[in-house]
Amino acid sequence: EQLGYGTLWIPETVGRSPVATAAWLLSQTSRLNLATGIMNIYHREPGVTLAAQNTLAEQSGGRFLLGIGVSHKPLVEGVRGLEYKAPVATMREYLEKMKVSPYSGRPPADSPLTVIAALGPKMLELAASHSAGAHPYFSSPDHTRMARDVMGAGPLLCVEQKVILESDPDKARTAARANAKIYQGLPNYRNNWLRMGLTEADINDLSDRFIDTTFAWGSIADIQDRIKAHQDAGADHVCLQPVDAGGNLGRLDWACLEALAT
Repeated sequence: EQLGYGTLWIPETVGRSPVATAAWLLSQTSRLNLATGIMNIYHREPGVTLAAQNTLAEQSGGRFLLGIGVSHKPLVEGVRGLEYKAPVATMREYLEKMKVSPYSGRPPADSPLTVIAALGPKMLELAASHSAGAHPYFSSPDHTRMARDVMGAGPLLCVEQKVILESDPDKARTAARANAKIYQGLPNYRNNWLRMGLTEADINDLSDRFIDTTFAWGSIADIQDRIKAHQDAGADHVCLQPVDAGGNLGRLDWACLEALAT
């Protein structure tokens, strides 16, 4: 907030509760928006998510954006022991149940917004028709252009971009590869990378082409150029995710955040 950023995105995997974390962060700030990127719909039933969304929006004066997604089969079944179902149909049913779930608490002044994790055309179409928009993750400006074409001009397009403030190609790509290994085996990302024109070899080897397509690395100007490329392709909002020299996401690169603050 003090750096001037408008929104902070927080994830959900197997760590802290995004709802509790968002509530605490909203209580400690006055202008910063909080967005979940993303909350896994398999972790809570639709009415619980609606109640959390309305409560956080009402108590923060409308500074909460709900981002939800279907995650990946290996995480839902392998980690949580739940049944992973057809992604688009499951998300549609979840959104429709949220819409009709009862809520007796004080309503927010304005209806809170929901965006969904969307990569392929069918999920992007659902994002446009059943929510405020989409939050694509681990993609590229070309994917952003495709997403905007699919969704049309109205819906929000809030894209994530991993950034590495390092101009040495070997160091930057080494950090990127260490990070990308976390995601390499997740099927929804792999399918999207193939859809983007990358090959199985690119993905399996984490080739220079793969890294340069999906990561923004280099100088401040280089990273700003990538941000602008997303904006020119139709993004309304670019969520920056700094990656440090070891490929870690959990350790904030404050120098990078300060340098990119606008």
